[in-house]
Order: sequence, then C-alpha cells, then structure tokens
Amino acid sequence: MRGYVVFLRRPHAARLLGGTLFGRLPNGMGALAVVLHVRADGGGYPLAGTLAAVLGLAMAAGQPVLGRAMDRYGQPRVLLPAACLSAAGFTLLAAVGARPLPLAVAAVVLAGFATPPLEAGLRALWPDVLDGPEQVDAAYALDAAAQEILFSVGPLLVVAAAAASTETALVLTGLVGIAGTLVVALSGPSRRWTGEPRAADWAGPLRSTGLRVLLVSLACAGIALGVYAVAVVAYAERLDSGIASGLLLACMAAGALTGGIVYGARPWSGEPHRRLPWLLAALAAGYVPLVLAPGLPVMSVLAFASGVFLAPVLACSFTLVDRLAPSGTVTEAFAWVVAAVGAGGAAGSAVAGFGEKLAGVPGAFAGAGMGGVLALTLCLLGARTLRPAAARPVPAEVLS
Repeated sequence: MRGYVVFLRRPHAARLLGGTLFGRLPNGMGALAVVLHVRADGGGYPLAGTLAAVLGLAMAAGQPVLGRAMDRYGQPRVLLPAACLSAAGFTLLAAVGARPLPLAVAAVVLAGFATPPLEAGLRALWPDVLDGPEQVDAAYALDAAAQEILFSVGPLLVVAAAAASTETALVLTGLVGIAGTLVVALSGPSRRWTGEPRAADWAGPLRSTGLRVLLVSLACAGIALGVYAVAVVAYAERLDSGIASGLLLACMAAGALTGGIVYGARPWSGEPHRRLPWLLAALAAGYVPLVLAPGLPVMSVLAFASGVFLAPVLACSFTLVDRLAPSGTVTEAFAWVVAAVGAGGAAGSAVAGFGEKLAGVPGAFAGAGMGGVLALTLCLLGARTLRPAAARPVPAEVLS
C-alpha cells in the first residue's frame, strides 16, 4: 500500500482523483434518475428503459469527440462548457418530463453527449503529475478500482434525492457533474496541460492497429458487464428476492475494488502487452461459472470472484493505451476506451435479454462468459499489434 500513499502525497494527485470521481458520479446516477422521472411522469418501463439506453449511447458517442477537442484546445475550455451543457440536458428533462417525446429525447441526448470526459482527461494528466511509471501504474489501478464506488454511491444519491422529487434527482445529477468538473478544471495541472502535435487525419488514435485491437477486446469485456447487470435482475426475480440483485452487484463491485487495490499495490515485471492476455483469461474464468446460477450464498462468492480481475484488466489496458496512442491523441484514445466499454455494455444488456428468453437465468448469465472468452480470443489473435512500436516523430508537413 505504500505506493498509494506516495502517489497520493504528490501535489495535486488527491485533488485530481477526488474531483474526477465526484464529477463522474452522474455516470452512476443518470440512468436511474431518468428511469425514475419517466415512470413518475406516467411513462412505461419500455420508454424509461429506452431513454436510459439513449443516455448511455449518447455518452459513449460524445466521449471521443470531446476527447479530441481536449487534445486540441486543452482541458478547461472543453470540460467546463460540457459539464454545463450536460446539466442543462438533465434540467430540461426535469422540466418537460416524458412528453413531448422529441424534446425528452433531445434532453437525454444532450445530457449524455456532453458528459465531460473527466476519466480520459485524468489519465492524460497522470504522467505529468506523478513521478515515474510505477506511480502512474498505481494511479491507473486505483482509478480503475474506484470506479466501482460510482455505481454504488451514485444510485444511493438518486434514491435519496428522488424522495423529495424526481426533478430534484435530475437537477442534482447535473450539479454534481459541474461541481466535480470545477475541482479538476481549475487545478494547475489541468490548466497547464496541452496536447502534443498530432497528424492531421480524421482517424486520430484509431490509426493505431494495436489500439483498435485493444478497443474491440475491451468492448467484448463490456458485453460481459452489460450482461451481468441485467442477468442479476432476472436471478433476483427467480428467487423472488428484493435484495439479491443489489447484493450481487455489490459483491462484484467489491471484488473489482479488491482486485484493483491489490494489483496496484506492487510493481509488475514484464511488459503490459504480455500481461494483458493472462488477466483477460482470469477475467473470463471468473465469468464462466456464473451460468450455474446456484443459491444466493454461493452465487455471492462467484459474483465477488467475477469482479476481481476487472480493475487489473482496465489498469493494464490504460498503460497500453498510453503507449499505443499516436502523438497528440492520448485524451481521445482514453475516451475511446470509455466508449468501447460503454457500447459493449449496451450490447450486453440486449444479449442478456435474449439469453434469458431462450434459456432462463442460466441463459442470461451465459452471455457474460461468452463476452469474457471473446475478449480473450481477440486479444490473443491481435497480440502482436499490442506491442508498442518505437516512437517516431510526426513529420512537420502533416501536423495540424
């Protein structure tokens, strides 16, 4: 644990990590706040679920766009307007409700697309703030592990605010995003950070073959996460238990938090592109047994085990992104990671639904194992591309 203490004592490190986590709480609040408000306004579950899905997809689409803008124009000039626009989207939905539907959809799209890319921005800042690759690796691990807090604390805040009104929950979601963004964007490292020169092409970080392989692999891991979130609800309904789904989600989050803290607490020998397949294999091995869907005590243990290697996989991937991203595209590259996992999660929700219809609860959970195995397979097939090439200077004639 000494590594965490050392890196958190670095100037600005604790502020950046805490501000980013606080500013990203809307990622764990938004979907539930939308569902509760639409239901309170008389909308059915299909409409509420669809608008929540639109929020997630708009967020996934907006992250790379805003990440590219940050690489070009710096962090505060993008983060602060984005946070305000996202809050405006949540406020508009609070005002109009589910009808008129076109206006509700527009509000949700604005709230999602304008979500400030704090996660990508923080990972771009770590190499400048911290001292050496060991501290950066520890920061990536703690960052990945702490994400689980967002999806535990966020929904609790929404439920508490919704006790007053669902409009309050939506407005609070936007205000929390603004507050966290201010903490980060007004810090010295964020204000001073500038992107490196980049080649003037539309592909940006996607021109890196290794990065494309990594993103597709992480999208498949995201499928497993999306499957799990839906499958635990089906499992809870089968048991007729009101707490089973929340318990299993908490167990997986606890596993991810534990795995991330342990992974980042020590330096690792060897290159990350060699380590990632082993971590993905362990992640897949944790998802496969979920298809058994045993009784709740055993299932809780399996749920914890399924999360243990999630944060290490993400932390190792962050290190690879930092090495694979072409010059001047690092923020956009990290934003593509967020988009890939988010898009995979949306697809996983649908996979779980079809699986449950075909084979009940085991069929719903089967998609998690399939997603994990597919992520490992794609990583192995593209393993040679994940080895970072020697850095080459960008020719002056192609710089934007």
